[in-house]
Amino acid sequence: MKNAAITPYLAGTVASTTGSIATFGIAIAGLSAMGASQSQTATAIVAMLVGYGVLSIGLSVWLRMPISIVWSTPGAAFLATSSGLGVSFETAVGAFIVSSLLVVLTGAWPALSRLIAKIPPQISAAMLAGVIFPFVAATVRSSVDFPILIIPVIVIWLMLNRLLPLWASPIAILIGFALIAMSQEAKSFEVLSFWPSLEIISPVFDIGVIVAIGIPLYLISMASQNLPGLAIMSGLGYPLPTSKIFVATGVGSVVTSFFGGFGLNLAAITAALNADEGAGKDPSKRWKAAAWGGVVYLIFALFASVFAAFVLAVPTELLLALAGLALIKTFASSLRTAVSDESTRLAGVVTFVIGAAGISVLGIGGAFWALVSGILVWSIRAR
Repeated sequence: MKNAAITPYLAGTVASTTGSIATFGIAIAGLSAMGASQSQTATAIVAMLVGYGVLSIGLSVWLRMPISIVWSTPGAAFLATSSGLGVSFETAVGAFIVSSLLVVLTGAWPALSRLIAKIPPQISAAMLAGVIFPFVAATVRSSVDFPILIIPVIVIWLMLNRLLPLWASPIAILIGFALIAMSQEAKSFEVLSFWPSLEIISPVFDIGVIVAIGIPLYLISMASQNLPGLAIMSGLGYPLPTSKIFVATGVGSVVTSFFGGFGLNLAAITAALNADEGAGKDPSKRWKAAAWGGVVYLIFALFASVFAAFVLAVPTELLLALAGLALIKTFASSLRTAVSDESTRLAGVVTFVIGAAGISVLGIGGAFWALVSGILVWSIRAR
């Protein structure tokens, strides 16, 4: 009888954690683009997994709500597309810390949250779509360059979107990794250590890197994860205490940043998997699914070094292609929001084009300039 009672919560746990684990490649690509070594990358992944395992368990048990904490996949995608900035990992970590402190400030100072909320969602969505676009395009390019590996994954993804839409991306991506692992494209990889040394990074605070990396990372995480996550949870009957969530995740992010982590935030889609009926009939007990998810994340932390070594040995084009599949629904949703309102449509299109162009001006990447340009166009047209 007890097993029957636990099963629904484990179903939600399996669905949500499978989706999160499938984004490992994007997170590792983002850290690598920031100049992290293999050891530093493994350390960062371990720190983030432990961080959101502890926070998922702690917040769910404390508040008796299914609160899932994850890293920002769109944020990782943003980092992966910012490799052209040529920052050192120490300065990137400094930017991660500032981004995390902004989250703490958002929770402690409601006025900042209201200020962020004033940015039209169409512009935020357009910036996110521009950041994600290179990954979606990489899926198309890789299907031409590596058809035997990528086209079957796309076909499986399309079929699952009709049959099991929530599982489509996780299953397709895991199959993609399996195909790549069995192919000649996967170079032999070396695991430096089963458990990384967990070295602490001495951050360097560079104003240019903070503007180029830290602020856009904060805005992307707020726009793509935290704010949608709050809305989704509220819609499912769980009005979360915003201040407590932001302060807890912000402080947790600061801690993990010293190990190379780029941030922890409220889950959106993953949160829904742990908060709807699929995770249990009794809404008052669905917090168990999120708590069990935290336990699974802690277990996965044990194997982070092995997975990081494998991902770093895989050709970048294939990694980007799989990431594109994971992000295509987010891209479609963001693009739809960007052009949904006639009064902000031009600003949204300008934001998207600049974000997708991959430019760098004064050492600052396109995401920042996309946001600035979009707000400027919106402000002019609003007058």
